[in-house]
Amino acid sequence: MSAKRIFVLNGHPAETSLSRAFAETYAQAAQAAGHEVRTTHLHDLDFDIDFGFAGYAKHKPLEPGLEAFQADVEWAQHIVLTTPMWWGGLPAKLKGLIDRTFLPGWAYNTRIRKRGMPTPMLNGRTARAIVTGDTPAFFFGLLYRKALLRQIKGQIFHFAGIKPVQIMYFAPVTKAGADKVKPWMKKVEGMGRRGI
Repeated sequence: MSAKRIFVLNGHPAETSLSRAFAETYAQAAQAAGHEVRTTHLHDLDFDIDFGFAGYAKHKPLEPGLEAFQADVEWAQHIVLTTPMWWGGLPAKLKGLIDRTFLPGWAYNTRIRKRGMPTPMLNGRTARAIVTGDTPAFFFGLLYRKALLRQIKGQIFHFAGIKPVQIMYFAPVTKAGADKVKPWMKKVEGMGRRGI
């Protein structure tokens, strides 16, 4: 197994969370296995989450934290996102990070199209998303067709050219005790060691 450059983004807006614990567990295991790792916690980024314009004729200058985030994505061979599912979607600050940074000319090219779709610009990278929620996996698939997981995989990562994308969904988490969380952490640790 060759060493990879791995960027880990803890997409939970709170200072402490299960998402943070997953991110840190993955990062520590990956580093111990010889991978080069950079980690960012969404909580530590200070930026305006509102893109604020209709269309892309103009946009806000990126705050330093957003410029650093883009640099980490460009540096990475593998991207790991940990995030909770809130109201069936991403936390507002995480969605704002994507809105502000995954821009035309950086994540995709609207001038060169294939089958009517913009050309991805972040090719050559893979990704892993570790998502937590309280909706049991069976109902999440049956009632909601895993909508958030499809958004993360297809409408964010694949749209920008990042593939393949693997997703791990842990639920329910709110009342999960140590007996439940410990095997989850072992799985995340194993993924970190393998850089997947």
